[in-house]
Amino acid sequence: MMTHNYLYDATSPYLQRHATNPVDWWPWCDEALELARREDRPILLSIGYSACHWCHVMAHESFEDLGTAAVMNELYVNIKVDREERPDLDKIYQSAHQLLTQRPGGWPLTVCLSPDDQSPFFAGTYFPPQARHGLPAFSDLLRQIAHVYHEQGDAIRQQNSNLRNALRQLDAGGEASGELEAAPIQTALRQLAAHYDARDGGFGGAPKFPHPGTLRFLLREGTRSGNATARQMALYTLERIAEGGINDHLGGGFYRYSVDEYWMIPHFEKMLYDNGQLLALYAEAWAAADRRALFGQACEQIAGWLLREMQSPLGGYYASLDADSQGREGLFYLWTLAEVKTALTAEEHQVFTQRFGLDRSANFEGRWHLHGCSDIATIAERTGLAPDQIEQLLASARHKLRELRDRRVRPGRDEKVLTSWNALVIKGMATAGRRLGQPGWIDSAEQALRYLYDHHWRDGRLLVSSRDGRAQLNAYLDDYAYLLDAILELLQARWDSRWLGFAIQLATYLLEHFEDRDGGGFFFTSDDHEALVHRPLSLSDDATPSGNAVAIEALFKLSALSGEPTWQAAAERALHSCWGALQTTPDAHVGLLEGLRQYLDPPEQLLLRGNAVDLAPWQAAAEADYVPDRAVFAIPAQATDLPPALTTKRAEPGRTLAYRCRGTRCEAPFEDLKQL
Repeated sequence: MMTHNYLYDATSPYLQRHATNPVDWWPWCDEALELARREDRPILLSIGYSACHWCHVMAHESFEDLGTAAVMNELYVNIKVDREERPDLDKIYQSAHQLLTQRPGGWPLTVCLSPDDQSPFFAGTYFPPQARHGLPAFSDLLRQIAHVYHEQGDAIRQQNSNLRNALRQLDAGGEASGELEAAPIQTALRQLAAHYDARDGGFGGAPKFPHPGTLRFLLREGTRSGNATARQMALYTLERIAEGGINDHLGGGFYRYSVDEYWMIPHFEKMLYDNGQLLALYAEAWAAADRRALFGQACEQIAGWLLREMQSPLGGYYASLDADSQGREGLFYLWTLAEVKTALTAEEHQVFTQRFGLDRSANFEGRWHLHGCSDIATIAERTGLAPDQIEQLLASARHKLRELRDRRVRPGRDEKVLTSWNALVIKGMATAGRRLGQPGWIDSAEQALRYLYDHHWRDGRLLVSSRDGRAQLNAYLDDYAYLLDAILELLQARWDSRWLGFAIQLATYLLEHFEDRDGGGFFFTSDDHEALVHRPLSLSDDATPSGNAVAIEALFKLSALSGEPTWQAAAERALHSCWGALQTTPDAHVGLLEGLRQYLDPPEQLLLRGNAVDLAPWQAAAEADYVPDRAVFAIPAQATDLPPALTTKRAEPGRTLAYRCRGTRCEAPFEDLKQL
């Protein structure tokens, strides 16, 4: 069969995997859309990503099948999209799936679009090659949909019009009423408590996701207000996640979610965005929980994995690791008892099997996936060994088994570098490096930021994605907001005036090209982006934080640091535009609640000025306690290119001063470290 596949030159490894399919795949491009219009063929849009297990299953069953491909090529113009490179398309068509089917979507996402305006008239996810489990055979379904498209055009056009109106309503913030006040914060705390799993941590039943944004909100709000329940929900959940099988106890890093309510068996893909957020969160939890060792170890394991496996030689962080290796989910991570026993000494084996559940029944397809079962104190009581000795034996056993595991066929790695996800890791590395005293982690964050600046910042605007240094695609709200936020965190870890200048450029572009000038808030796409069936303005959090929420927080911080009121005014407009959503469903908008708290109670900012070598003890003193609403910037006296608000806050030669500010008010500077 003669095919014309146009994915060979894609930067996305996910798209390149489909370049050898017998399907006439196109990327999303003007040529494909024009072909569909000219030939009046519906568009078959398939959205997935490299680490997606069911995407691989459907590709093998259907897209590699000659018969199915023949049906697709005859009846449709087929477009394949990497949702990580085109989150705008994914947001639009996932929302359309929800409206058309009245249930959540997922990946692979399968959508049929009208060729004239790309409106979706059918949506689904995975479909099997033969009818089973209540799902039709994929090729049969395609024939039926094409028939309906050509025979019932008027009905489809009416449905499309209704759907476009519904999409606009989905992004509406709701009708705002009254002044901004704290009631939604308290409502969200009650809502989250009602869904909290007191036995295993987390919220609801299986499957369970980490939800780092929710845990961050609970930890911070619990600490601010003295709400012990909120604080404990966060800390206990983080404990259960760190102990569970969702944590890779040998290689570091967290998998995407747990298929059970116990955090035992994960879906084995590892995503950069989860680990960036969890690294920052565990660093905060470590500081909040009196430097608890378990949380510090979680930081070390995540950072170690990122440095060892996920940072490219050029500096950027790769996107993800697949769930599968050798065609089987999780195979790389699983163990037999014989493998473990052969690799370890008798003493190592004794403590390792108790610690990670190998003395219990197999928990994944006849093999063992490691999860924390017994703590050190329990093992010490059973064995008579000292806790320090047990820790040494466990460290030795983990090292041996990781070396053994590294010889296996590894899961695939998606080696594209995404701006938004890299920003989350830059923030995580900077936060954890600063709090735990790890300058190498801060170095790693700086390398990644330098890579983004050198390769993704072009002609005064950001690009989304690169591979081997080749960048493409106009960036989205999340790219600008996350990177702005990450830079402000990195400046707390290590001051560099050029990065403050870059942050100001990002904020300027954000306001000029993303702000809704009529209603406030920020669209997901810029005003000069490709025209699509809908321009999203999303407010709620999902696996990644709401771009609007991060923008609001970051703009408040930038305004406080730079003294420029423009950023604060934009953040306040955005909050007012979101007020209806916060009143209606606050627990779905925890990121916006953080911005609301900053508006109601402006955070504290400490500006330390003096010689670089003298600033370290002052910074350590300022950060000795966990204060969620305190930002500390140690700015050397030699720093140049500072905005006027910072140049007025300086120290005379040989002196160090600390300026304490809140909102627009600053106190007289502290001149003595004991005062601080």
